[in-house]
Amino acid sequence: MKKITLLGLTALLGACHSMQPAPKASLDGEVFYLQRIALPPTATLSVSLQDVSLADAPAVVLDEQQGQVKGQVPLPFHLSYDPAQVKPGHRYSVSARIENDGKLLFITTEQHAVKLDGNDQQPLKIRVDAVR
Repeated sequence: MKKITLLGLTALLGACHSMQPAPKASLDGEVFYLQRIALPPTATLSVSLQDVSLADAPAVVLDEQQGQVKGQVPLPFHLSYDPAQVKPGHRYSVSARIENDGKLLFITTEQHAVKLDGNDQQPLKIRVDAVR
């Protein structure tokens, strides 16, 4: 009976150990634009980290930060991802958009590639351009 109990406890401890959260890595940066205008107080910022490897398929989002803008540019962001999701040979990019009441005001128009190998220069500087 003691052996069965000991085996059960060992299995339970092994299961608890495997349930620990995966180690996270992160990207920090700022979103900015060149126009000398203030954002409305109800504007929202969305920044996402995506796997953009496949040209004929939607990008896979690894992490996204969304929320109401606090203050004016530059707007800080923090993205977390699981390094185990990073696949060799894949391409990754950070994109951003600023909206107000569902209307797009600013968006990234250039690709901001990241390697996700721990050597990306931070803080990232992500420029968004006005939508006309």
